[in-house]
Amino acid sequence: MPGRKATRTSAARSRGPLGTVNAATVPLLVPAIREFRTGHPLTQVEVIGAQQAEIHRALLEGSLDLGIVNYLRGDDLPPDFHTTELLRGRPVVCLRPDGPLAARSEVPVTDLLTQPLIVMRSGYVMHRFVHRLLKGRTPSFSYSTDGAEMGKLMVAEGLGVTVLPDFSIIGDPLERSGTITYRPLAADRTDVLMVIQRRRSGSVPKAARDLHELFVRRAAAHRGAGEDGT
Repeated sequence: MPGRKATRTSAARSRGPLGTVNAATVPLLVPAIREFRTGHPLTQVEVIGAQQAEIHRALLEGSLDLGIVNYLRGDDLPPDFHTTELLRGRPVVCLRPDGPLAARSEVPVTDLLTQPLIVMRSGYVMHRFVHRLLKGRTPSFSYSTDGAEMGKLMVAEGLGVTVLPDFSIIGDPLERSGTITYRPLAADRTDVLMVIQRRRSGSVPKAARDLHELFVRRAAAHRGAGEDGT
């Protein structure tokens, strides 16, 4: 699943959008925009949620300045964009703490198949990952949805479980409140990368460059906090 998000910044009369997948929201997006507003009080930031292909198209057209998207390790990166890695995580099972899989320290695929499974629509990285993970096997029941945020809400309501990058869940308000939690997938070592991209050709507005640097700086601090166990 991971999906994508876009952000548009518009300075007191300058505009620059940012596109982002939903999985980017928790660890970086809100804190970065909050800090950005402090240094750019006259700049309007427009955040646009979209799939990766839509974000790439908008970046090339110039209707987006920046895009935050997800990749699986080993994916080819498009040559038309300058790409900077922000975060690296693992796919995990997002579930309710009182759910039948919560007692496990990790979840085998065979157990995942016994639960109603909430999957991202085609076009999201996590849709591709789950398709590869299941190897043609089908769960007892499945839903299809757009993006991590809706998937987490459906889990919170007890409709099933979903598979998301761990950085999409850790620190989420639903996770902090104890409504949802997560467990690693057994025998899986896949890396999911969150990156920020901008087009290589053409000029990028200063506000967008500043926001780009802010995301990179915040991501480095986030990684450092994780390594320190804080």
